[in-house]
Amino acid sequence: MSIDREFDELRRDPDPLRRGRRATELLTYYNQLAAELARIRRHAIECARTDLAMKDKDIAPEVGLTKSRLSQLMKTAPAAERLFYGHGPVSISVPFRYQTTDRERPLIAAEDAEAADQLAELLHSLSFVVTRRQIEPEQAALPDGDAVVVCGPKSAPVGAHLLEADPALRMVQSGSRWWVEEVGTGVRHGSPADEPAPQSGDIAYLARQIRDGRVVVHIAGIHTIGSLGAAHFLANNLAALFTMTGDASCSMVIRCFVDDRHVTASELLAGPFMW
Repeated sequence: MSIDREFDELRRDPDPLRRGRRATELLTYYNQLAAELARIRRHAIECARTDLAMKDKDIAPEVGLTKSRLSQLMKTAPAAERLFYGHGPVSISVPFRYQTTDRERPLIAAEDAEAADQLAELLHSLSFVVTRRQIEPEQAALPDGDAVVVCGPKSAPVGAHLLEADPALRMVQSGSRWWVEEVGTGVRHGSPADEPAPQSGDIAYLARQIRDGRVVVHIAGIHTIGSLGAAHFLANNLAALFTMTGDASCSMVIRCFVDDRHVTASELLAGPFMW
């Protein structure tokens, strides 16, 4: 449907609630589109500076701006690494985990909730509209659109299905321990918390998948604190990571260091593996 026709049908819709709901959806969509166009323009200007060795005074008229407006936009437009999460809006999903308190009930782990908060803060800083969702224990389907899914293979089938698409890394269970294994070499990465002499910290699987024209960022900690460590890594290293991966599917292993259940540092342990 053309934009003009869509707007015409919206204006003519006799149902005020449906008209208002659709108007809200379109505002969200076009605001996200505008943010992505601003990112594309900023990147194009950066390329003209570096690849073509052009000055701002020469670039500005070529892209329909004044030099002062170009300088202003370069300070405010979303950074190139925004593309790591797609075009938006972006949903963040975390799993219910069944635990027994006064009775067995689905709960969200505190580390997963904090990871979602940190991811939402990062996404907001990149001009994304963010929604929150919960993953049911039997859920196999991905959420619609661009998404961040914080879910291991043990928590819900959706986590296992995402891992199945990765040709470079997998999560395997051996006895009571889980590992992130490199498919090509068989090298396994385990949580330092599970060693015979346990150390403070954890590891996480982190991937970016392009699926049906959208982006799914998948995080799965060996333990829940590992997922929080992956969120910490993204919040502090996204620009450098995007320089390595660009707009491609990839996966990696993240290690985090923990003090009293708080992530103090995080680092790339293996990868990124491009696929």
